[in-house]
Amino acid sequence: MKKISQNTWPEIVFSSSDSAESQAIHRAVKVGVLRKIAPRVYTSNFHDAIEKIILRHHWLIVSTLFPGAVISHRTALEMRPSKNNLVLTYKYNKKITLPGLTIRFIKGLGPQKGDTAFLKNLYFASQARALLENLQPSRKKDNFEKTVSHQEIEALLDKICRVYGIKELNILRDKAKVLAEKLKMKKEFKALDDLIGAFQGTKNKKHLKSPVARARARGLPYDPVRLVLFADLAAHIKKSILPIIDEKRVSKESLKNLAFFEAYFSNYIEGTEFEISEASEIIFHHKIIFGRAEDSHDILGTFEIVSNTQEISCVPDCPERLIQLLQHRHKKLLSVREDKHPGKFKLKTNRVGNTVFVEPELVRGTIEEAFKLYESLAPGLPRACFMMFLVSEIHPFTDGNGRLARIMMNAELVHEKQVRIIVPTVYREDYLLALRRLSRSHDPDPYLRMLLRAQLFTSRIDFSQYIKALHQLEKCHAFDLPQDAKLKINPL
Repeated sequence: MKKISQNTWPEIVFSSSDSAESQAIHRAVKVGVLRKIAPRVYTSNFHDAIEKIILRHHWLIVSTLFPGAVISHRTALEMRPSKNNLVLTYKYNKKITLPGLTIRFIKGLGPQKGDTAFLKNLYFASQARALLENLQPSRKKDNFEKTVSHQEIEALLDKICRVYGIKELNILRDKAKVLAEKLKMKKEFKALDDLIGAFQGTKNKKHLKSPVARARARGLPYDPVRLVLFADLAAHIKKSILPIIDEKRVSKESLKNLAFFEAYFSNYIEGTEFEISEASEIIFHHKIIFGRAEDSHDILGTFEIVSNTQEISCVPDCPERLIQLLQHRHKKLLSVREDKHPGKFKLKTNRVGNTVFVEPELVRGTIEEAFKLYESLAPGLPRACFMMFLVSEIHPFTDGNGRLARIMMNAELVHEKQVRIIVPTVYREDYLLALRRLSRSHDPDPYLRMLLRAQLFTSRIDFSQYIKALHQLEKCHAFDLPQDAKLKINPL
């Protein structure tokens, strides 16, 4: 360690066996360039609290002071200090307390096959080793446990299944079996073997404690991350005061025109773009646009659903009914697109940008679990807001999810005789950005504001005559691109 000048010491400095370096450190402390913050540890930072400095460099400190230690037990799974505690397997049992950090040493074997080298002299326990260690009996000491909870272990096993497939558990079990012999953890391996067997359905499910693990064992695994997001949205909807805008347009002509524009805009948002005159020909005269037969059927299929009062007023009363409605409406929506598997849940994971939607094997289970949240909300707009995001975020089908989400949303409103929500072209970016914000940042406020504004806009349009509705929509800039105009609420 060479010091160039008094102000060029790194933030963390360790004592040295080299006499010249040791003397340089001593002089630096004496003149106030370094300060001692722990045994054998110094810092050039005189501004931050010692606790913050030690926490910022905890891995470097442990690696330097305790070479050959294995990051183990709960720390190996959490990859960070828990309540400012680290658990390491080392040469002895001991607890060392530093400012802002407690290091708990457990006597045990050093690095084993599968453990990963970290920094110079430190190792991370392999996943198999860490699972065995976390299944050891543990008592709380000083308000801290060296192991994670049984539910957290089950959540990790479920995540492994979701990401890598259930076969990965067999690989993990084989590795753990070999390690258990060396580490003398046969009881812990038995517990792990029982857990994995219960996940795979080959052993008694009584070993499972968490809802997510029990759901997987039943053959209906779900996405726990999405369930948290759905629960947050449902809670926010419950505490919000949402308006009730009754639908007073009941004539057949009004409903037909409303359904036409709903189908037109819903398809335009998804990239099925037609001139309004072309869409009119498709829907009102069943004309197929040359060279665009499938696109023509898409907009026609949407119209046939949203214009059928009996069809669009159906809402689910149980999880199975929700699944039936989704599959039935999707089949009608994409009836001519056999390559999109109409009416059948997706077989491959889908994504939009950086958003990866629910894995195929988790779709049915996630819908069933989310239905409990849907059921807890008031009929009408509260359920409509929840349902639209539910379908959009799960993305249960290969294609057509956006259109289906809006159909399911409006079905909730029609069932309660409330005004539907139309998302016009000019409002596309507001719609997508609000969805993205909710999905990625768990912020439901922009999402609800966006839907309320769209519903208010829809309520102001007079759909009693096609031409009149068309002119009012034009005055509101409904057909303009988002970069060219802003949505006006009042067409007058």
